[in-house]
Amino acid sequence: MNRSGFSWDEFYKVPIIGIIRGLTLEEIKQILPVYIAAGLTTVEITMNTLSAAEIIRYTSENFLGEINIGAGTVCNKEDLDKALSAGAQFIVTPIISEAVIKDCVKAQIPIFPGAFTPTEIYQAWELGASMVKVYPATSLGPDYIKDVKAPLNHIKLLPTGGINKENLNQFMKAGADGVGVGSQLFDKKMIKDRDWKSLETHFKDFLSRLETENEKE
Repeated sequence: MNRSGFSWDEFYKVPIIGIIRGLTLEEIKQILPVYIAAGLTTVEITMNTLSAAEIIRYTSENFLGEINIGAGTVCNKEDLDKALSAGAQFIVTPIISEAVIKDCVKAQIPIFPGAFTPTEIYQAWELGASMVKVYPATSLGPDYIKDVKAPLNHIKLLPTGGINKENLNQFMKAGADGVGVGSQLFDKKMIKDRDWKSLETHFKDFLSRLETENEKE
């Protein structure tokens, strides 16, 4: 793993971005070693999580070189500055913010802006997106990714929202370059019960679904 910047090689080994939202630093201290042990390589901490910058800084100080560390729900330059100062290696937005995208491109920071329609997806890519987050994917389905990829096959797509163990490979087979997964990956009950062993098994199950499909191809 690259100890300074985002590692595309590690991301493509396991093209799943685990989205952490609304968890505490103490919970994350327990979760991250389990997440890494399970074989997952990329994590996103959303900026609307309490003490997000502190969590990103902790993750960067303790797990740099072991995992790709990103900031999500970055909507403006203020959020961006906080995220990068804390050590974020990549940025995810729920919207197209031209200012955020251009700043990331200038700083050579991978940027995954959120988009919904083909026009928005193309606009984000033309502004310099490294990959476009297609959100919310749950209301669009895998066929939408396939349909968009037909004319826009050069654009990297990251469907996010509603991805689970059952439909993960449907999105990948449709042409997704990766997926963003939140609550379906970070099981609330397991975390509440502090059942870290079960959580690691759950992570590994997600990973095995992906590997099984990759082995078939």
